[in-house]
Amino acid sequence: MPHLFPSIDRYILRLTIVPMLGVFALAASLLTLDKMLRLFDFVAVEGGPVGVVFKMLGALIPEYASLAIPLGLLLGVLLAFRKLATSSELDTMRAVGLSYNRLLRMPYLITLVMVALNIMLVFYIQPISRYYYEQMEYELRSGALGASIKVGEFTTIADRMALRIEESEDDGRKLIGIFARVANAKGQVLSISAREGAFLATRDNPDTIILRLTEGTIIQDTGMKGQTPRVLSFSRHDLPIDLPAIEAFRARGDATREYILPELLRIGWSDESPAQARDASLASFNFRLVEIVMMFLMPLLAVALAIPPKRSTSALGVFVSIVMVVAYHKINQYGEDIASLGRLDPILAFWVPFAVFAGLILWMYYRVAYVPGGQAIGALETAFAKLSKQVGKLFRRRRPGGSTTATAPAE
Repeated sequence: MPHLFPSIDRYILRLTIVPMLGVFALAASLLTLDKMLRLFDFVAVEGGPVGVVFKMLGALIPEYASLAIPLGLLLGVLLAFRKLATSSELDTMRAVGLSYNRLLRMPYLITLVMVALNIMLVFYIQPISRYYYEQMEYELRSGALGASIKVGEFTTIADRMALRIEESEDDGRKLIGIFARVANAKGQVLSISAREGAFLATRDNPDTIILRLTEGTIIQDTGMKGQTPRVLSFSRHDLPIDLPAIEAFRARGDATREYILPELLRIGWSDESPAQARDASLASFNFRLVEIVMMFLMPLLAVALAIPPKRSTSALGVFVSIVMVVAYHKINQYGEDIASLGRLDPILAFWVPFAVFAGLILWMYYRVAYVPGGQAIGALETAFAKLSKQVGKLFRRRRPGGSTTATAPAE
């Protein structure tokens, strides 16, 4: 039984898949690490547990993946064809009758898989995960994650209790240097100091926790004139604390990026929806859709920029491809902003730039695939080669210490 894919397709698959996965992992890691530093700082300021940082990062992975997948696809195909071109394998394939269209069969199969994955991420998984991220951030700010009591600061609880903790050990399980001031409805005030303590949950009432104090003193002031406050010492004392009521987090849909595909279409196509909500939903829908459709042109752009001039190993195409994709993404983001405000129709905001960008890619691919000796960025390659030579001459003329050497004139 013959193989489903010829050997040439399997070879191109191996050349494409490795750099594609590498670029995807690198891009996702860089985006995640940048966000991780800010999240660690945010959680430290709010006094929350460290584990919530990794939960929040996990909720952001679908958003970062939707950006990394197109870039990984583009650079994977580009680096694969660049290797074929610089090793003269591409010339051999072309000499035996294999066209660029035929060589792109496997990259387009990969593109179909990546497009299907990106559709699930952009239209379904990413909105849900974004809402989950916002919910965790709200709970962290409100104290629902145990982040309301900060070390070294006075914290007011239920307007009747002030609590201060000097140190915290074992990830908050052991508290050292505790001072509490508790007032009741009768005007009595308790000033409590303890060497150490710990928070304990109660089974009967989840809205109340126990602060178990060890080795301390209680000063009881009854609030009555002429009565001396009482001083009590204890080896262990349980102080009940009523947790403050935390307002429930909002429902999903405060921002259009939290809507899944059916919700976007329902709001955008409904005459009963407010005009601003319709504009925002249609803008978000077209933004996600145009980013996905553009992925079908990534293999053509990759091939157009992967082929350097003959007897050249220039990597200018890699740089130009990244600049083009990032610039187009920023244009779409700007189009989403102005379309959400109703200042521009989504067709003009998204699909006109798409038509211009697509036309440029098709022209670049036509120059490489159908024009003998054609180069998509030949002028840029020539200018870059001249600039590289001038820079090289400048560095060759200078030695460490500032001395220079004369160079022989060119014949």
